Amino acid sequence: MLSIFPYQVEFKDAFFELNAEWLEAYFLIEPYDLKVLSNPQEMVLDRGGEIYFGAIDGEVVATFALTPTADDSIELNKMAVRKDQRGLGIGNQLMDYILRRCKARGAHTLELYSNTKLESALHLYRKCGFVEIPLPEDCVYDRANIRMELSLSQGP
Repeated sequence: MLSIFPYQVEFKDAFFELNAEWLEAYFLIEPYDLKVLSNPQEMVLDRGGEIYFGAIDGEVVATFALTPTADDSIELNKMAVRKDQRGLGIGNQLMDYILRRCKARGAHTLELYSNTKLESALHLYRKCGFVEIPLPEDCVYDRANIRMELSLSQGP
């Protein structure tokens, strides 16, 4: 069973490594990724964001970050599941938790950036009710070719 818990500094390396694993498999680690993954306190937590880990039998197998983007909007980013644990429903469990957490924070919108190569991730997002919206011209991710959002006031 997956247990989800908030950021603890002793798991800083796991935050980096889980994300680096999928970024290197599909893309490259971009300068902005490196900045966030190397400095989660400054880049996420000090900005009012949250980072969580998912563990099975005490072993960290997943992570994600929630970063405020506006008064009532949060970006889901740096969501990663360890390669040998993918396809086991962990993403669904994380999304259930994410949606509850964002609603508890009073967010009206959850947004994310992704890439159409990541078919499994996009399937999960669409299943949860995310819809595609235009990419901004100043997107911080070079790899992003899709932006999605979910209205939490209607919710899935």
